[in-house]
Amino acid sequence: MIEFERTKELAKKRKMSLLEVNDKAGLGKRSIYNWKTRKPGIMALGAVAKVLHTSIDYLSGITDDPAPRLQDTVNLEDEVPYSYYGHPVPKEYLDMVRELMKRDIKEREARKHGSGQ
Repeated sequence: MIEFERTKELAKKRKMSLLEVNDKAGLGKRSIYNWKTRKPGIMALGAVAKVLHTSIDYLSGITDDPAPRLQDTVNLEDEVPYSYYGHPVPKEYLDMVRELMKRDIKEREARKHGSGQ
């Protein structure tokens, strides 16, 4: 399976054995070797991606770019259909998060300007 092949490839590039990756990711004994025949769970895949400094999307074949990409900015006013374990996040929760983020941004800016930087 692609998850096994890509994990093996990245481990080799980072001069790590699959057992070392497996242990650093906190997986069960020789779990990565099971990926030859079974799809890994998202939690295991995420742990391995973290160890190998890549993304779940790369390991699972969604993208061919092994470098994880982070979005630089998020527009807090965007209406994005967020979900949590398949359940939609209520609008009032999103509004609370947006307000907390706005407050945090203002506080950071105030500290930055107040400290003479």
